[in-house]
Amino acid sequence: MPHENPVLLPVPRHVTWGPDLVVLPAELVIAVTGARQELLPALRRFSAFVQERLGINVTITASTVGLEGKAHVLIDPAAKAIEQAQGYHLTVGGGLVAIAAATAEGAAYGIATLKQLLAGCGRRLQEVTIRDWPDFERRGVMLDISRGKVPTMESLYRMVDRMADMKINEFQLYTEHTFAYRNHREVWQDYSPMTGEEILLLDRYCKERFVDLVPNQNSFGHMHPWLIHDRYKHLAEAPEGFDLPWGGRHEGPFSFAPGDPGVTELLSELYDELLPHFSSPYFNVGCDETWDVGQGRSKDLVEQVGEHRVYVDQLLRIYEQVKARGKTMMFWGDIIMKAPEYVAELPKDIIALEWGYEADHPFAEHGGHFAKAGIPFYVCPGTSTWNSLVGRTENATGNLLNAAENGLKHGAIGYLNTIWGDRGHQDYEPVYYLPIAYGAGVSWAVDANRNADVRPFLNKLLFGDTAEWIGQVLHQLGNTYRVGGFMPQNGTALMSAFHFWTSRPKRLFAVLPGFDADAAEAAVLEAAAGLDEVQIAGAEGGLIMRELRNSVRLLVHLCQFVRLLQARLDGREFTPEQLQAMARELAEIMAEHKELWLARNRAGGLEEMSLVPFRALMAEYKRLLA
Repeated sequence: MPHENPVLLPVPRHVTWGPDLVVLPAELVIAVTGARQELLPALRRFSAFVQERLGINVTITASTVGLEGKAHVLIDPAAKAIEQAQGYHLTVGGGLVAIAAATAEGAAYGIATLKQLLAGCGRRLQEVTIRDWPDFERRGVMLDISRGKVPTMESLYRMVDRMADMKINEFQLYTEHTFAYRNHREVWQDYSPMTGEEILLLDRYCKERFVDLVPNQNSFGHMHPWLIHDRYKHLAEAPEGFDLPWGGRHEGPFSFAPGDPGVTELLSELYDELLPHFSSPYFNVGCDETWDVGQGRSKDLVEQVGEHRVYVDQLLRIYEQVKARGKTMMFWGDIIMKAPEYVAELPKDIIALEWGYEADHPFAEHGGHFAKAGIPFYVCPGTSTWNSLVGRTENATGNLLNAAENGLKHGAIGYLNTIWGDRGHQDYEPVYYLPIAYGAGVSWAVDANRNADVRPFLNKLLFGDTAEWIGQVLHQLGNTYRVGGFMPQNGTALMSAFHFWTSRPKRLFAVLPGFDADAAEAAVLEAAAGLDEVQIAGAEGGLIMRELRNSVRLLVHLCQFVRLLQARLDGREFTPEQLQAMARELAEIMAEHKELWLARNRAGGLEEMSLVPFRALMAEYKRLLA
């Protein structure tokens, strides 16, 4: 019988257990027959891991001389029998551990699986044969660093290490204004941006882990961090603002004016500075949510030829800029999907990124349009952690599985799991990992992983919780959004209340009377009770506990705030003592948020974005007390 509860993620597609055990020696030799320099960083990480966890000392060698009849690990990264470029075969038996792969990347994935086996079984490994390869050639994660939160290099390195262990091979940093362009200091000076040297270091770090760091610079919509400055405002489509598709108005500029030669000139300069820092052959230029096109400078042209013709022409101008620099262009597919007849006009060497963040997003329909036109595309679901504090577990896993199943069905070439930071990234890093892990599984092998329970992986391998509770806590906290009677899209009821002053007040007031804040609070406290059981060693363990407890405290506070709003709708008022107590508690939560932010992230953006709703809520308490 296999070892009890081996934790493997992604779950391999073919696993056959044998009856016997292979006991590894305390002095273990790993012999590598090829791609030695490429595999050396992965082997050194493996060596450090088993030394720390199991007390095994590893010797890495390029020769098998003298190993006959001795227990050792043999790695062949050029095995002709392996047909899949990223596939591997891992065999434990006869006193030997063998990893065969067609490429160094495939061998690295075999090493990652061996590390997980050892973490769960120790030196006494069950005989096993694993045959494994991915459904999607490219399996990525995108992190938003443009809503204020730019992680420290230490935080980025830690994330890359964890993603590599989950066989994720692509990483993007969503950027609007957080790269330190030499001639554009006014745009980024308050946001602690990534520098060119830091990108070079991160690119090398990723490459050593078989992760492709893809440049990402939005280039059409979402350019307000640039266009609010006098120097660039003349490039805006609608400098004074525009009407939003769902009602209401956005004050100030948002998108570049399509067809403006000055826009082309600026993008050319930005691309020339940014792209040399990346070794990736790909470049994500964004171009999503261009809501204001046709409401400003392009109004007459849109009336003549149509909004989508104007959009596609601008997209093709950007494509020519990217192609001239030897990169393959990626772009978000939301705008062109509103007029799918234009998809056939796209160049066949462009990659569309089909995104959607609800569990019922039409990945099948949209993917079918790209497939029919012969346009390569990714499916891009999300972690559902933004606008939530603690995630939306059920929605996230449904969204991630939907993307994998329908992406595979329609021939998507990639899978990009996105972590956005809408309204200032008040969520903390630990909540990312449950949906990242599940997305890593279904993008590797959807059939083997659709029912995977990632909680043991979070407990044993990712966080090292000896009590094995943290996975359950994250899972349960992430489902509290379902309690209370109001589930908005792309967020939660309590976060809608938190961001009330920048949200849609009419809609919020329409649902407030029926929202059960007491039930929501009870659900949060029940889920949070498990935090008392968590035992994660080291400095990060203490930090994780503080992060999750502060999120819980803020959620409970927001339940109280909802009750305040409901009381006012009923003509009742809270007493000054109640309001003063709420103001004091919010001040404590905000002070803790500042410290927690700085433990993983740079200072820029904290005051400018993340603390905005805290200050707005505090101002409301002061107004009511006046």
